[in-house]
Amino acid sequence: MWAAAFGVISAALAVVSGFGLMLYIGVPFVTIVANSPFLILGVGVDDMFIMISAWQKTSAKDSVSQRLSTVYSKVAVSITITTISNVLAFYTGIMTSFRSVQYFCIYTGTTLLFCYFYNITCFGAFMALDGKREIVCLHWLKKPETPDQKCFSLKRYCGLPCDSLPHEQETDTHPMNLFFQDYFGPFLTRTESKFFVVLIYILYIIFSIYGCFQVQEGLDLRNLASDDSYITPYFNVEEDYFSEFGPRVMVIVTETFDYWDEDARQKLEKCRADLESSDYVDKNLTEFWLREYVQYMENRQNVNDKDTFMNSLPPF
Repeated sequence: MWAAAFGVISAALAVVSGFGLMLYIGVPFVTIVANSPFLILGVGVDDMFIMISAWQKTSAKDSVSQRLSTVYSKVAVSITITTISNVLAFYTGIMTSFRSVQYFCIYTGTTLLFCYFYNITCFGAFMALDGKREIVCLHWLKKPETPDQKCFSLKRYCGLPCDSLPHEQETDTHPMNLFFQDYFGPFLTRTESKFFVVLIYILYIIFSIYGCFQVQEGLDLRNLASDDSYITPYFNVEEDYFSEFGPRVMVIVTETFDYWDEDARQKLEKCRADLESSDYVDKNLTEFWLREYVQYMENRQNVNDKDTFMNSLPPF
């Protein structure tokens, strides 16, 4: 129990370290990042379970260093591969254009690295301490004057692995292991079971391919609010009356530009014409302030003079 508790503590330390590093280097903390610790806890507990399961299969009579060596040789490859795949999956999300998703992926991916580091170091140290405790308990229970029945109860109190005492190995087999060993394993090896599994898998593939063609892009914001929320009628009205042409798109010139130069304006008009020729743009709906301003100035003053151009902007 205490080993599992320290495994959760290792995951918590990973969250503190990962979040602390990101905040220290200035990565913004957005709201959805607050959900990241639950993912880290799930991955950390998963790796912890694998390590404890391998630890429980070792003999308490072996040295702690030998038991740790056996555990790491069995589980290090698996938890390393899963960690790398998870981290790459989240770091791939950094390429998205949504800033909030980028920050979430950066926080989660980095914290997963810390979680892996703490599992193979901090939690390994906790298991070593637990191994030393088991050695002390094993020597204590092995005293000749201790009756078998008392030894069995004391072993439960001491919390030794199930197969630490050879004469109790058969009685201490976990019920879950017995189920998969004596019932589920033989059931799957039968010919009828194999046929049924293959049939289920084929049906699964068929429905999965069908489902992929039914997926629709987009997010209905009404699904994010409760049914009785005041924002639901707002989105209904917006869809009925203001959704025909989609959102308004702004094209902004960020560089220094001589708007009073006639040649420069012609180049800008050519850019506007290229934009309006796109299939996604209705040229009857485009608005350009410079075009309106030139028409306004042509009937009054010289639009090609810089001072006149600048001084006439406020009245316009």
